[in-house]
Amino acid sequence: MNAELNAFLAAQLKYRQLLVWRVGALVAFFGAVIISVSGHGGAVSANSIHRPHIVRLAITGIVRNDVSQTVKALTKAREASDVTGLLLVVDSPGGGVTGGERLHEAVKRFAAVKPVAVSMGDMGASAAYMLSVPAQHIVALPSTLTGSIGVLFQRPDVSAGLGRLGIGMDAITSGAMKDQTDPTSALTPEGRQMLQGLVNDLFGQFVSMVAEGRHLTEEKVRSLADGRAYTGRQAIALGLVDELGDEDAARLWLRKQLKIGNTSYPVVPLIPEHSRYWYQWPGKKALLKGLLGGAFSSVIDREGLDGAVAILQL
Repeated sequence: MNAELNAFLAAQLKYRQLLVWRVGALVAFFGAVIISVSGHGGAVSANSIHRPHIVRLAITGIVRNDVSQTVKALTKAREASDVTGLLLVVDSPGGGVTGGERLHEAVKRFAAVKPVAVSMGDMGASAAYMLSVPAQHIVALPSTLTGSIGVLFQRPDVSAGLGRLGIGMDAITSGAMKDQTDPTSALTPEGRQMLQGLVNDLFGQFVSMVAEGRHLTEEKVRSLADGRAYTGRQAIALGLVDELGDEDAARLWLRKQLKIGNTSYPVVPLIPEHSRYWYQWPGKKALLKGLLGGAFSSVIDREGLDGAVAILQL
């Protein structure tokens, strides 16, 4: 009996030891995966290097209006003595006018003291073009969709539908224009004129930004700014971009500006604080995008964009 008990206890001990090793191996494996993902493909933060370097900032997807962390990161990089230039990698159809304007101003302040080069991917249009124009050099692929200089304000009107359902909405306002952005109120001719005035003013600001950044007259920019997109090959002929090429071409331009030879010179990702998380399981929006595919993903991405937008409509 004792021999059987001892054999049983020995087997249990061996099983527990094996279990501990297996659990340890799993923990080590998932830890390595998390570190790899959270490390952004082996990239290091601009805060972790203390010798002269270029920072690389990627602007991808829809430009949101809340860009505070990105603006803060650009400000810190601009003020850092060891940061010598900015490589701005843009792949975006645009987005909120306010977000594009804030990023435009941040890039403009950076470009006033250090060289900035932009490399455009599939798209660098509307608000994404707006934030790019302060750069001294813009590089686009021949097939890049860029330009699309314009402003859009969409105002749903459900008042007629509510009426057919027998639902009435009364708005008690302090002025005739106060409810003209409310989708439950019918848009009046005066309200349309007021909203058109807002769009026109925002459009004028956009035109001024492009004219200043690209060293063009406002008349020239307005002649190009009916909202249409241009390919990179068309845009270079119109003065909207400077060079056809990829990110390597933008890096080469920066190296020439900084008089960097063949020596190793780091290009370090500039990572805004809000993106420094470990690993984020895909949420409902990411799952929907994966299921529906690219045709509907831009619609999902635009969720939450309020007010006037500068975005390429595809």
